Amino acid sequence: MQNHLLSPLFALHLAEISSRTSAALEATGFDSLVIQAGEPLQLFLDDQNYPYKVHPPFKLWAPLLNAPGSLIFFEPGNQPTLIFYVATDFWHQAAQLPESWWPSSFKIMTVHSRAQARAALPKSLARTAWIGDLLPELTNWGLAAINSSELLWQLDFARARKTAYEIACLREANWLGVQGHAAAERAFRAGGSEYEIHNAFASSCGQREQELPYNSIVALNKGGAVLHYQVLQRCAPIKINSLLIDAGANFAGYGSDITRTYSYNDPDFSALIAAMHQLQQRLCDQAKPGKDWREIHQSAVAYIANLLVESNIVNCSAAEAIDNGIARLFFPHGIGHLLGLQVHDVGGRMSGSYGIHLPRPTLDYTLRLTRVLEPNFVVTMEPGVYFIDSLLDPVRMGPYALKINWKRVDSLSPFGGIRIEDNLVITAQGCENLTRNAQALLHPK
Repeated sequence: MQNHLLSPLFALHLAEISSRTSAALEATGFDSLVIQAGEPLQLFLDDQNYPYKVHPPFKLWAPLLNAPGSLIFFEPGNQPTLIFYVATDFWHQAAQLPESWWPSSFKIMTVHSRAQARAALPKSLARTAWIGDLLPELTNWGLAAINSSELLWQLDFARARKTAYEIACLREANWLGVQGHAAAERAFRAGGSEYEIHNAFASSCGQREQELPYNSIVALNKGGAVLHYQVLQRCAPIKINSLLIDAGANFAGYGSDITRTYSYNDPDFSALIAAMHQLQQRLCDQAKPGKDWREIHQSAVAYIANLLVESNIVNCSAAEAIDNGIARLFFPHGIGHLLGLQVHDVGGRMSGSYGIHLPRPTLDYTLRLTRVLEPNFVVTMEPGVYFIDSLLDPVRMGPYALKINWKRVDSLSPFGGIRIEDNLVITAQGCENLTRNAQALLHPK
């Protein structure tokens, strides 16, 4: 995306974030705020660091993703200050300020040490809050509070409502992500291993693994039954049945989160995937302002129960499959979550800006989102059906054993499972499907 398109959106974004932060500071009794980019975390008994990830509250203000030690100082009514840390170090490339759409919005002060960073801040920080790492030096800085829960509640609750700039970044992240998924499918069809499929995805996105918003889930065959499958096998299996890939791309600190499932050449499993796409699109149609996310999840459970009946996976009615818990054995996770600066973005269960959480349904304790949808929320929609041995095996000898068609389950188990996931922006009337729209651009009819 070109800078001239993002520049006016970023200016409006910064004005909105400044307004929200001013209100949060006033509500919690602070006059100003310091936000830290974060510090590299060193490996135990080693001289190397873990891959650096900038703190989300910092990149909300500035998409400066690789300048550890930098700070943002904000005082309502004044231009925010970026205290840009540039290490004096011949071992590593020093941080560089990009020629981009956003630096002109800040007063920029370059520093080369933590002492200089402190000197760049006001002399008195007695009414200043800090968000970031618990640095040893902070005890001598005279701060009013460090990571105040009350202040973070205020800021996190508001982050669910994305600005036009944030939506533009997420739209671009989806465009990059669908290109990666197309490359991954090609590698899968060519008989690639999980590792090769992952590399095809990352290469097409143009991003190193540490730059991606999360570790890609690239699961062939039964690996698709492991919800957060973390292995990248270097060799393809002798017989390839299926691929479940859950992977996203990053743009300016915002990540897409997209999942697709493919059959290698099995018509039966292909038909089940097609049915899941239709089911998922019906759920997307429910995503609109005023809709309680917990109700959409209940619809997902009901739809999946019907699919299990129609696909001859269970030997009971859909109502029975829900009532006796069988449907949730095949669909054991939530329907989705907020998306933004973090893959599982903050504020998904908050009832307000004071840290009180909306309850999860008793049977759906894994839900990450329980709020009523509002315009400019960005959510994932990700129903799934899985054949998970650790959930199903105890049922084989239990009271509901006859309710499941075990012959059918055993025939589908080598495929692992199916998950279909899109990223949606809630609009005034319904939703915009960022993922499907990007796919349509990549593969126009």
